[in-house]
Amino acid sequence: MQVLLLDSYDAARVERLRGLIDPSWSIATSSHGAPEDELHALLANAEAVVTQYWGERTPPAPVLSLIQLPGAGFDAIDFACVPAHSAVCNVFEHEIGIAEYVTLALLESEIRATEMDHHLRAGRWQDGFVTGAPFHGELHGKRVGFLGFGHIARATALRMKPFGVEIWTRTRTPEQAGPLAGNAGGLEALDTMLEACHHIVVACPLTSETRGILDARRLALIGPEGVLVNVARGPIVDEAALFEALSSRTLGRAVIDTWYRYPDPTAGPGVERRPSRFPFHELDNVVMTSHASGWTDALFERRYRMIAENLERLRTGRELTHVLKPPGGSAPH
Repeated sequence: MQVLLLDSYDAARVERLRGLIDPSWSIATSSHGAPEDELHALLANAEAVVTQYWGERTPPAPVLSLIQLPGAGFDAIDFACVPAHSAVCNVFEHEIGIAEYVTLALLESEIRATEMDHHLRAGRWQDGFVTGAPFHGELHGKRVGFLGFGHIARATALRMKPFGVEIWTRTRTPEQAGPLAGNAGGLEALDTMLEACHHIVVACPLTSETRGILDARRLALIGPEGVLVNVARGPIVDEAALFEALSSRTLGRAVIDTWYRYPDPTAGPGVERRPSRFPFHELDNVVMTSHASGWTDALFERRYRMIAENLERLRTGRELTHVLKPPGGSAPH
Protein backbone atom coordinates (compact mmCIF):
# COMPACT_ATOMS: atom_id res chain seq x y z
CA MET A 1 0.00 0.00 0.00
CA GLN A 2 1.15 3.55 -0.70
CA VAL A 3 0.79 6.66 1.42
CA LEU A 4 1.64 10.07 -0.06
CA LEU A 5 2.85 12.85 2.25
CA LEU A 6 2.09 16.24 0.72
CA ASP A 7 3.98 19.40 1.80
CA SER A 8 6.74 19.94 4.36
CA TYR A 9 7.86 16.41 5.19
CA ASP A 10 11.62 16.15 5.56
CA ALA A 11 13.60 12.91 5.68
CA ALA A 12 13.55 12.72 9.48
CA ARG A 13 9.76 12.90 9.61
CA VAL A 14 9.42 10.32 6.86
CA GLU A 15 11.64 7.93 8.76
CA ARG A 16 9.75 8.54 11.99
CA LEU A 17 6.48 7.61 10.30
CA ARG A 18 8.10 4.62 8.63
CA GLY A 19 9.05 3.30 12.04
CA LEU A 20 5.44 3.47 13.24
CA ILE A 21 3.67 1.66 10.40
CA ASP A 22 3.80 -1.78 8.84
CA PRO A 23 6.65 -2.35 6.33
CA SER A 24 4.11 -3.13 3.62
CA TRP A 25 3.44 0.61 3.35
CA SER A 26 5.51 2.52 0.80
CA ILE A 27 5.93 6.22 1.53
CA ALA A 28 6.15 8.91 -1.15
CA THR A 29 6.54 12.64 -0.62
CA SER A 30 5.65 15.62 -2.78
CA SER A 31 3.95 19.02 -2.54
CA HIS A 32 1.02 20.87 -4.05
CA GLY A 33 3.57 22.99 -5.87
CA ALA A 34 5.09 20.01 -7.65
CA PRO A 35 4.74 19.58 -11.43
CA GLU A 36 1.25 18.42 -12.33
CA ASP A 37 2.40 15.22 -14.00
CA GLU A 38 4.31 14.24 -10.84
CA LEU A 39 1.24 14.70 -8.68
CA HIS A 40 -0.91 12.84 -11.21
CA ALA A 41 1.41 9.84 -11.11
CA LEU A 42 1.66 9.77 -7.32
CA LEU A 43 -2.06 10.21 -6.66
CA ALA A 44 -2.93 7.55 -9.23
CA ASN A 45 -1.52 4.88 -6.90
CA ALA A 46 -2.02 6.35 -3.43
CA GLU A 47 -4.39 4.57 -1.05
CA ALA A 48 -3.78 7.26 1.59
CA VAL A 49 -2.67 10.89 1.51
CA VAL A 50 -1.52 12.99 4.44
CA THR A 51 -2.31 16.62 3.62
CA GLN A 52 -3.98 19.73 4.98
CA TYR A 53 -5.19 20.90 1.54
CA TRP A 54 -7.49 19.46 -1.12
CA GLY A 55 -9.21 21.37 -3.90
CA GLU A 56 -10.34 21.50 -7.49
CA ARG A 57 -6.75 21.68 -8.75
CA THR A 58 -5.79 18.46 -6.97
CA PRO A 59 -5.36 15.66 -9.56
CA PRO A 60 -7.65 12.59 -9.53
CA ALA A 61 -7.02 9.91 -6.93
CA PRO A 62 -8.86 6.81 -8.22
CA VAL A 63 -7.84 4.34 -5.50
CA LEU A 64 -7.68 6.75 -2.57
CA SER A 65 -9.33 5.48 0.62
CA LEU A 66 -8.10 8.03 3.18
CA ILE A 67 -7.28 11.73 3.26
CA GLN A 68 -5.58 12.10 6.61
CA LEU A 69 -5.20 15.67 7.81
CA PRO A 70 -2.04 16.27 9.87
CA GLY A 71 -3.96 18.81 11.98
CA ALA A 72 -7.43 19.53 13.28
CA GLY A 73 -8.62 22.31 10.95
CA PHE A 74 -10.42 21.26 7.78
CA ASP A 75 -11.29 24.63 6.23
CA ALA A 76 -8.65 24.11 3.50
CA ILE A 77 -10.38 20.91 2.35
CA ASP A 78 -12.92 21.41 -0.42
CA PHE A 79 -15.15 18.45 0.36
CA ALA A 80 -16.92 18.81 -2.98
CA CYS A 81 -13.64 17.79 -4.62
CA VAL A 82 -12.88 14.86 -2.32
CA PRO A 83 -13.42 11.46 -4.00
CA ALA A 84 -16.72 9.99 -2.84
CA HIS A 85 -15.00 6.71 -1.93
CA SER A 86 -12.49 8.42 0.37
CA ALA A 87 -12.73 9.03 4.10
CA VAL A 88 -11.40 12.29 5.54
CA CYS A 89 -9.95 12.22 9.07
CA ASN A 90 -8.14 14.74 11.22
CA VAL A 91 -5.95 14.63 14.33
CA PHE A 92 -5.67 16.80 17.38
CA GLU A 93 -2.80 16.50 19.88
CA HIS A 94 -2.14 20.27 19.66
CA GLU A 95 -4.35 21.09 22.63
CA ILE A 96 -1.51 20.84 25.17
CA GLY A 97 0.63 23.48 23.46
CA ILE A 98 -2.31 25.75 22.68
CA ALA A 99 -3.65 25.48 26.22
CA GLU A 100 -0.26 26.57 27.56
CA TYR A 101 -0.19 29.44 25.05
CA VAL A 102 -3.65 30.66 26.12
CA THR A 103 -2.69 30.37 29.78
CA LEU A 104 0.40 32.48 29.12
CA ALA A 105 -1.66 35.00 27.13
CA LEU A 106 -4.20 35.43 29.92
CA LEU A 107 -1.59 35.65 32.66
CA GLU A 108 0.40 38.20 30.67
CA SER A 109 -2.75 40.23 29.99
CA GLU A 110 -3.30 40.52 33.73
CA ILE A 111 0.26 40.78 35.05
CA ARG A 112 1.99 42.61 32.14
CA ALA A 113 5.45 41.28 33.05
CA THR A 114 6.85 42.13 29.60
CA GLU A 115 5.65 45.72 29.91
CA MET A 116 7.16 46.03 33.39
CA ASP A 117 10.44 44.67 32.08
CA HIS A 118 10.54 47.34 29.34
CA HIS A 119 9.87 50.10 31.85
CA LEU A 120 12.58 49.06 34.30
CA ARG A 121 15.14 48.51 31.54
CA ALA A 122 14.59 52.19 30.74
CA GLY A 123 15.12 53.09 34.41
CA ARG A 124 11.45 53.83 35.08
CA TRP A 125 10.09 52.51 38.40
CA GLN A 126 6.47 52.90 37.43
CA ASP A 127 4.87 49.53 38.10
CA GLY A 128 5.26 48.54 41.75
CA PHE A 129 4.80 49.60 45.35
CA VAL A 130 8.05 51.66 45.38
CA THR A 131 6.30 54.53 43.59
CA GLY A 132 2.74 53.67 44.53
CA ALA A 133 1.94 52.73 40.94
CA PRO A 134 -1.48 51.44 39.81
CA PHE A 135 -2.03 47.77 40.55
CA HIS A 136 -1.74 45.09 37.92
CA GLY A 137 -4.37 42.39 37.69
CA GLU A 138 -4.79 38.82 38.89
CA LEU A 139 -6.22 35.93 36.93
CA HIS A 140 -7.76 34.63 40.15
CA GLY A 141 -11.45 35.40 40.36
CA LYS A 142 -11.81 36.32 36.70
CA ARG A 143 -14.35 34.86 34.29
CA VAL A 144 -12.95 33.27 31.12
CA GLY A 145 -15.44 32.61 28.33
CA PHE A 146 -14.83 30.02 25.62
CA LEU A 147 -16.48 30.24 22.21
CA GLY A 148 -16.37 26.54 21.42
CA PHE A 149 -15.56 23.86 23.97
CA GLY A 150 -13.70 21.09 22.16
CA HIS A 151 -10.24 19.63 22.73
CA ILE A 152 -8.42 22.98 22.96
CA ALA A 153 -10.92 24.76 25.20
CA ARG A 154 -11.24 21.81 27.58
CA ALA A 155 -7.47 21.46 27.92
CA THR A 156 -7.23 25.20 28.61
CA ALA A 157 -10.11 25.20 31.10
CA LEU A 158 -8.42 22.35 32.97
CA ARG A 159 -5.35 24.57 33.38
CA MET A 160 -7.44 27.61 34.33
CA LYS A 161 -9.22 25.94 37.25
CA PRO A 162 -6.22 25.96 39.64
CA PHE A 163 -5.97 29.75 39.16
CA GLY A 164 -9.44 30.18 40.63
CA VAL A 165 -11.01 31.11 37.30
CA GLU A 166 -14.73 30.81 36.55
CA ILE A 167 -15.30 29.04 33.23
CA TRP A 168 -18.14 30.01 30.87
CA THR A 169 -18.82 28.28 27.55
CA ARG A 170 -20.98 28.87 24.50
CA THR A 171 -21.28 26.00 22.01
CA ARG A 172 -23.75 24.24 19.73
CA THR A 173 -23.93 21.44 22.32
CA PRO A 174 -23.99 23.07 25.77
CA GLU A 175 -25.35 19.88 27.33
CA GLN A 176 -21.94 18.29 26.69
CA ALA A 177 -19.90 20.97 28.48
CA GLY A 178 -19.45 18.90 31.62
CA PRO A 179 -18.34 19.92 35.12
CA LEU A 180 -15.49 22.20 34.00
CA ALA A 181 -17.98 24.82 32.85
CA GLY A 182 -19.65 26.82 35.59
CA ASN A 183 -21.91 28.48 33.05
CA ALA A 184 -22.73 26.70 29.78
CA GLY A 185 -25.04 27.88 27.03
CA GLY A 186 -25.80 27.73 23.35
CA LEU A 187 -24.69 30.19 20.69
CA GLU A 188 -28.00 32.04 21.10
CA ALA A 189 -26.71 33.09 24.55
CA LEU A 190 -23.31 34.27 23.27
CA ASP A 191 -23.98 37.94 24.05
CA THR A 192 -24.47 37.30 27.76
CA MET A 193 -21.09 35.57 27.96
CA LEU A 194 -19.31 38.36 26.10
CA GLU A 195 -20.75 40.93 28.52
CA ALA A 196 -20.01 38.92 31.66
CA CYS A 197 -16.47 37.62 31.05
CA HIS A 198 -13.14 39.38 31.45
CA HIS A 199 -11.39 37.21 28.86
CA ILE A 200 -12.83 35.59 25.73
CA VAL A 201 -11.08 32.66 24.04
CA VAL A 202 -12.07 31.77 20.47
CA ALA A 203 -11.67 28.00 20.10
CA CYS A 204 -14.42 26.86 17.72
CA PRO A 205 -14.21 25.57 14.14
CA LEU A 206 -14.68 27.96 11.22
CA THR A 207 -18.05 27.10 9.66
CA SER A 208 -20.80 29.00 7.89
CA GLU A 209 -22.38 29.50 11.31
CA THR A 210 -19.27 30.86 13.04
CA ARG A 211 -17.73 32.95 10.24
CA GLY A 212 -17.87 36.57 11.41
CA ILE A 213 -19.86 35.65 14.51
CA LEU A 214 -17.80 38.15 16.51
CA ASP A 215 -18.77 41.33 14.68
CA ALA A 216 -18.52 45.00 15.71
CA ARG A 217 -21.53 44.84 18.01
CA ARG A 218 -20.29 41.75 19.83
CA LEU A 219 -16.71 42.99 20.14
CA ALA A 220 -18.11 46.08 21.85
CA LEU A 221 -19.82 43.80 24.38
CA ILE A 222 -16.42 42.47 25.48
CA GLY A 223 -15.55 46.05 26.33
CA PRO A 224 -12.53 48.31 26.83
CA GLU A 225 -11.26 46.22 29.77
CA GLY A 226 -11.76 42.91 27.99
CA VAL A 227 -9.24 40.64 26.30
CA LEU A 228 -9.86 38.50 23.21
CA VAL A 229 -7.63 35.51 22.40
CA ASN A 230 -8.07 33.82 19.01
CA VAL A 231 -6.44 30.41 18.57
CA ALA A 232 -9.11 29.03 16.21
CA ARG A 233 -9.42 30.71 12.80
CA GLY A 234 -9.11 34.40 11.94
CA PRO A 235 -12.40 34.89 10.06
CA ILE A 236 -14.47 33.83 13.08
CA VAL A 237 -13.80 37.41 14.16
CA ASP A 238 -14.74 40.08 11.61
CA GLU A 239 -11.42 41.47 10.39
CA ALA A 240 -12.39 45.12 9.88
CA ALA A 241 -14.45 45.22 13.07
CA LEU A 242 -11.57 43.78 15.13
CA PHE A 243 -9.10 46.35 13.84
CA GLU A 244 -11.52 49.20 14.51
CA ALA A 245 -12.37 47.91 17.99
CA LEU A 246 -8.70 47.67 18.96
CA SER A 247 -7.82 51.01 17.36
CA SER A 248 -10.62 52.81 19.20
CA ARG A 249 -10.08 50.83 22.44
CA THR A 250 -13.68 49.67 22.27
CA LEU A 251 -11.97 46.32 22.85
CA GLY A 252 -9.15 46.50 25.36
CA ARG A 253 -6.64 43.98 24.09
CA ALA A 254 -6.26 41.01 21.75
CA VAL A 255 -3.86 38.10 21.40
CA ILE A 256 -4.12 36.80 17.84
CA ASP A 257 -2.50 33.59 16.66
CA THR A 258 -4.73 32.81 13.67
CA TRP A 259 -5.12 35.28 10.83
CA TYR A 260 -6.79 36.43 7.62
CA ARG A 261 -3.96 36.19 5.09
CA TYR A 262 -1.32 33.48 4.93
CA PRO A 263 1.68 32.85 2.69
CA ASP A 264 1.59 30.04 0.14
CA PRO A 265 1.92 26.87 2.29
CA THR A 266 4.37 25.37 -0.21
CA ALA A 267 6.71 28.39 -0.20
CA GLY A 268 8.73 27.28 2.83
CA PRO A 269 10.12 29.32 5.75
CA GLY A 270 11.16 32.95 5.70
CA VAL A 271 8.19 34.19 3.67
CA GLU A 272 7.15 37.79 4.36
CA ARG A 273 3.48 38.66 4.18
CA ARG A 274 1.34 40.79 6.44
CA PRO A 275 -1.34 38.66 8.10
CA SER A 276 -4.13 41.17 7.47
CA ARG A 277 -5.10 43.94 5.10
CA PHE A 278 -5.19 46.17 8.20
CA PRO A 279 -2.03 47.34 10.04
CA PHE A 280 -2.49 45.41 13.27
CA HIS A 281 1.27 45.61 13.71
CA GLU A 282 0.96 49.33 14.43
CA LEU A 283 -1.29 48.77 17.47
CA ASP A 284 0.15 48.53 20.98
CA ASN A 285 -2.79 46.58 22.43
CA VAL A 286 -2.42 43.46 20.30
CA VAL A 287 -0.01 40.53 20.56
CA MET A 288 0.61 38.90 17.19
CA THR A 289 1.93 35.37 16.62
CA SER A 290 2.12 33.43 13.38
CA HIS A 291 -0.24 30.48 13.95
CA ALA A 292 2.38 29.10 16.32
CA SER A 293 0.46 28.39 19.53
CA GLY A 294 0.40 24.61 19.04
CA TRP A 295 3.72 24.32 17.19
CA THR A 296 5.67 22.63 19.99
CA ASP A 297 8.61 20.28 20.12
CA ALA A 298 6.36 17.39 21.22
CA LEU A 299 3.53 17.94 18.72
CA PHE A 300 4.75 15.80 15.83
CA GLU A 301 5.53 12.78 17.95
CA ARG A 302 1.95 12.73 19.25
CA ARG A 303 0.41 13.42 15.85
CA TYR A 304 2.54 10.90 14.01
CA ARG A 305 1.38 8.21 16.39
CA MET A 306 -2.25 9.12 15.64
CA ILE A 307 -1.62 9.27 11.86
CA ALA A 308 0.19 5.93 11.97
CA GLU A 309 -2.69 4.44 13.95
CA ASN A 310 -5.18 5.45 11.26
CA LEU A 311 -2.97 4.13 8.47
CA GLU A 312 -2.77 0.80 10.25
CA ARG A 313 -6.53 0.80 10.80
CA LEU A 314 -6.98 1.37 7.08
CA ARG A 315 -4.55 -1.41 6.19
CA THR A 316 -6.23 -3.92 8.46
CA GLY A 317 -9.81 -2.90 7.66
CA ARG A 318 -10.65 -1.52 11.11
CA GLU A 319 -12.75 1.55 11.89
CA LEU A 320 -10.89 4.86 11.43
CA THR A 321 -10.62 7.49 14.17
CA HIS A 322 -11.55 11.19 14.11
CA VAL A 323 -13.63 10.77 10.96
CA LEU A 324 -14.84 14.03 9.40
CA LYS A 325 -16.34 12.35 6.32
CA PRO A 326 -16.79 8.59 5.98
CA PRO A 327 -16.54 6.89 2.57
CA GLY A 328 -19.70 7.75 0.70
CA GLY A 329 -20.73 10.18 3.43
CA SER A 330 -21.21 13.92 3.48
CA ALA A 331 -18.97 16.77 4.59
CA PRO A 332 -19.06 18.11 8.18
CA HIS A 333 -21.31 21.10 8.86
